[in-house]
Formats: sequence, C-alpha cells, structure tokens
Amino acid sequence: MFQVRKTRTPFQAAIYTCELIFHSAVRAIRNSDRNAVLAILYSILQIMVFVAIFFFFFKILGIRSVPLRGDFLVFLMTGVFLFTTFNKSLSAVTGAEGPTSSMMQHAPMNTAISIAAAMLSTIYIQVLAVFTVFFIYDLAFNPQAFEEIFDPIGCLKMLLLAWICGSSIGLLFLAIKPWAPKFVSILELVFTRFNMIASGKMLVANTLPGSFLYFFNWNPLFHIIDQSRGHAFLNYSPRFTSWEYAVYVTLGCTVLGMLGEFYTRKHASASWTAGK
Repeated sequence: MFQVRKTRTPFQAAIYTCELIFHSAVRAIRNSDRNAVLAILYSILQIMVFVAIFFFFFKILGIRSVPLRGDFLVFLMTGVFLFTTFNKSLSAVTGAEGPTSSMMQHAPMNTAISIAAAMLSTIYIQVLAVFTVFFIYDLAFNPQAFEEIFDPIGCLKMLLLAWICGSSIGLLFLAIKPWAPKFVSILELVFTRFNMIASGKMLVANTLPGSFLYFFNWNPLFHIIDQSRGHAFLNYSPRFTSWEYAVYVTLGCTVLGMLGEFYTRKHASASWTAGK
C-alpha cells in the first residue's frame, strides 16, 4: 500500500529488467524439475535418444549414408538439434505466463519478462545440450567430428534462428491463448506433431522432386535445417531454400504476436481463469 518510488536511470532500469528476466528464467527451468541440473540432463538424454532412434531406424532400413559427402550422424544431428530447439522454444513461449496469470499480480512482473524468460531458459538448455551431445560424440565415437563441420559459426546461427523462429510462432499462439485456450493447445499439438514430417529433418532439399518440394517449402524450419546442412557439409550447397524466408516469417509472426499480445493484455480479465 505504502511504497517509495525510486527513480532509476535508463541503465539502472535495463539492469533491473535483466535481473528480473534472469530470475524468471531460473524459475522456468526449475518448473519441469526442482533440480536444474536434472532438467538439463533430461534435455541432453532426450536429444541423445532422438538421435539414436533415427540412427537405428535408418540402419534397419539399410540406409547408412546420405546423398551428401560427410558424417551420417552429423547429418542426423543437424536435423534433430534444430527440430528440438524449434519445438521447445515454441512450446515454452506458448506456455509462458499470460496476462491472466497470478504472477502478473506482482508489480515488477509483466508478460514481456515472462516471454523473455521462457526464451532464455529454452536456449540455455538447448545450447548446453547440443554442445554436450556433440562433445560426447566427438570424444567417444568420432575424434574428427568438429573438424568435419565446414562452418560451425553458420550452424550456430541457424540454431539461433530456429530458436527465434519457434519463439515468434509461440508468441502468436500465446496472444490467442487467453481467448481460446483449448483451441491453442490442440493447434500447438497438431503443429509440433506435423513438424515431425514437414520439417524435412531427414531429407535433403536438393534431392526432392518438385512435386514433393511444395509440401515442405512453406515451413521455415525446413529452410533453416537445409541451410544448416549447407554450413555443415562442404560439398552441399542449398538451392531450393533460403534463410531469408525464415527471417521474414519470424518478423511477421513477431509483429502479429506482439500486436495480439498487447491487445489481449489490455482486454484480458482475471475472471477468465477464475473457475479453472
């Protein structure tokens, strides 16, 4: 009730906001597990299992090589890493604290901090998991795995683009969520499951016929994964995908999501979630 207002400089306000985002990100990481280390280990194990499943699936089918010259497991990992990062960031932002959440009753908290914390917690866990899995592969199975990647910085850029793109689509879902929570939950589930096929993580765009290419070409994740393989493999140059398309989709979804979130924040009522 009685509160002394402190006047902060722009720099102090920025530091204070970053501190709030940091603590909210730690809380978001510990939401899945009380121990943050176990949450990180779970993400690492999930990626390793994902890669192992696809590896044995292709081995059972008798496919041990890809239509590009290079390590087969690097080909698998470039698809799995970006796919999991995209889906994890989308789900994290969609599930972030909205305007009707009880956390918004605290004065420093707002939806922008909640969204930023969800994004930060996701990229922290995913980058750590990706580097850990690749380090284990380099140490135990292929000592020259790092040397075989043509442009590691370019691969890292595509990983960050997958994170931002997934977050932008999640922001769009978050803006709609207070109005139709069940519809958004179903839409998120359908979109992430459909991405198992539409992301093209196990395909090479240059080898697809034109009739099949249209099925994947609308998906920004398909472009990001294919461009990542262009950075990972020296002898592969993507001809039918572009990272610019993913950037345009990201910018469009971000603008629409921010407009929708601003409108929802102004009109949302706490009574919407009172009976839940």
